[in-house]
Amino acid sequence: MPDTIYALSSAPGRGGVAVVRVSGPRAGAAALALAGPLPAPRQAVLRRLVWGGIEIDRALLLWFAAPASFTGEDVAEFHVHGGRAVREALFTALAALGLRPAEPGEFSRRAVENGKLDLTRAEAIADLVDAETPAQLRQALRQHDGALADLYEGWRGRLIAALGRAEAAIDFSDDGVGDAEFAAARSAASYILQQIQGHMDDGGRGEALREGLRLTILGPPNAGKSSLINALAQRDVAIVSDIPGTTRDVVEARLDLGGYLLTVADTAGVRQTSDVIEAEGVRRALSHAAGGMTLLLLDGSAANPRAGLPDDLPEPDLTVWNKADLGGARDGISISLKTGEGLFMLQSLLQQKLQHKLEAPGDAPALTRPRHRHALGEAVAALQHGLAAPADQPELLAEDLRLAMRAIGRINGRVDVEELLDFVFRDFCIGK
Repeated sequence: MPDTIYALSSAPGRGGVAVVRVSGPRAGAAALALAGPLPAPRQAVLRRLVWGGIEIDRALLLWFAAPASFTGEDVAEFHVHGGRAVREALFTALAALGLRPAEPGEFSRRAVENGKLDLTRAEAIADLVDAETPAQLRQALRQHDGALADLYEGWRGRLIAALGRAEAAIDFSDDGVGDAEFAAARSAASYILQQIQGHMDDGGRGEALREGLRLTILGPPNAGKSSLINALAQRDVAIVSDIPGTTRDVVEARLDLGGYLLTVADTAGVRQTSDVIEAEGVRRALSHAAGGMTLLLLDGSAANPRAGLPDDLPEPDLTVWNKADLGGARDGISISLKTGEGLFMLQSLLQQKLQHKLEAPGDAPALTRPRHRHALGEAVAALQHGLAAPADQPELLAEDLRLAMRAIGRINGRVDVEELLDFVFRDFCIGK
């Protein structure tokens, strides 16, 4: 019999209401001991919670009988006042009743184990909890509604059908049926391979949208990089000084730009230097620029704005000219971080570039996690190997179809579930 677990399912800290969730075979007995007779399923009732003759709180109690609950087990929810003393008193009572605190993600894990969720929907719950921007929310909701699950399960179903044809080619190789079945299996495998490759060839949009896209600001010293990150973040993130080389490490700020999460990084001024610490800052700046977007900020009022820049500086996604108030306007985007001129235009352009990079064309769901990409890569390798099998050896194609099917099945949790659960749920918050 599984343990009965409990946890705070609302945010920690003070609040008007705290939700404590209990799941497992002893959830009903615990609710009965604390609050009296169980209410009808899914009906909230106001009850006095009493333990050891001492009143804990007056709270709402909800009851969800198995299997019609989030976890598929008996579930009780206590909606108590959000003070620490109330929560701790309830936790003490639940522990005294023989229940144990839940591990991170254990409620969602039990939902997967009991067939209430597949792994992609469970991951979407974590993404919903962590969503910081409207775009992240939209992607998480779509995944929670089953867009990815349906896509991957559709491919797995077609692979099962193709495997059946490959097996028929083996069983009826002497009856004149084998060649036709082998050709049909190869055709199906080729189609699925193209579908998976098209899904993977997305530039990492879904993962970047979920995690946030990086923008690294590069440029020579005193071009205004620190002032720019402060202006974009609308707060003092980096120290601004006229002394060259003030910024020596990477300084980051996360911001919501038009509904997209953008992590902006201020970096050391890029130039040749004999200062060991500043040189390390330059190295870190160039290293950070590898991946994500880069913005090259130049002093438009300087006689030679690019003087001292290394030859191996990466080609920027955007070049911006600062100090337009000093006559530094150039062709392209010119701004003045002193007067604010051009900042709105720069923000609008950055938003357009984010939308172009992160929004997938059409209605196809985006690939959202490295775990999915790895499994799909295994499926692609298996299908490519299987399509190279000669017609007189259909058993080779059948084996590779089986490997591809298992690889895709691992994304939804259709196969090898146990080996995946610890990995999938290790980063969940407690109470989910």
